[in-house]
Amino acid sequence: MLLSTTIRDVFGISLQICLACASAWAVAQVPPPAPAAVAAPVGADAREYVLGPGDIVRISVFQNPDLTTEGRVSETGALTFPLIGSIPLGGLTVSAAEALIAERLRTGGFVLQPQVTVLPVQIRGNQVAVLGHVNKPGRYPLDTFNVRVTDMLANAGGIATGGDDVIVLVGTRDGQPIRQELDLPALFQRGDGDANMMLSPGDVIFVRRADVFYIYGEVQKPGAFRLERNMTVMQALATGGGPTLRGTVRGLRIHRRGADGKVAVIEPTLEDRLRPDDIIYVKESLF
Repeated sequence: MLLSTTIRDVFGISLQICLACASAWAVAQVPPPAPAAVAAPVGADAREYVLGPGDIVRISVFQNPDLTTEGRVSETGALTFPLIGSIPLGGLTVSAAEALIAERLRTGGFVLQPQVTVLPVQIRGNQVAVLGHVNKPGRYPLDTFNVRVTDMLANAGGIATGGDDVIVLVGTRDGQPIRQELDLPALFQRGDGDANMMLSPGDVIFVRRADVFYIYGEVQKPGAFRLERNMTVMQALATGGGPTLRGTVRGLRIHRRGADGKVAVIEPTLEDRLRPDDIIYVKESLF
């Protein structure tokens, strides 16, 4: 009787061991979860900065200081990182670049749970040129993707004295060249935010010289002056300080160059509007 009980106990223990081994084998056959997909170059937030050729970035991995790297994104968009070699970062957002490097470290078996940080140190790949009559012309980084024309003009110190209120934006959208004129006073008067265009890498903002008129003869301040919008002859005379004691507003003359290049001499009224490059001559009074 005692022998039968012992045999049953041994058989039961053996059966439990077999079941445990079978369960462990079944779990081992389940494939491991696929690594998380790398984020797309343009993330959910379109305002996030996109890395470009020439950018210098600092890459660090949490609790792995020996992997900290600072390098430049090449013209092909690649950057060399320890252990994983060349990695394409150009065209990726910062978060997408972090996810890609972490995925390469994890799948390569170098770091089990990598926490990667990518910090742009110098932004050179995505820039906008601001030229012409601005206080600080030059190339400026496009550090986010919600920068508008007026933001970039502010970075350039604003429009300089003698600059026009209508600026020109030249660039590329969807592979097609564009040229857009932006009337700043009208923009702020209407409050039209859509007219204040978003900038893209490679855009060029040009501020041309404002239109001028000339006045000479018997005026207090002869010379060249900015032509304001809808400016009349009377307003132009006031800008020049008005006639001298010897001058007269009778018999004013305007020398105006036509589309054919020929100069015509006209006798205006005080309410006539001036045109760019008009030359006003104030005669001397005979009495």
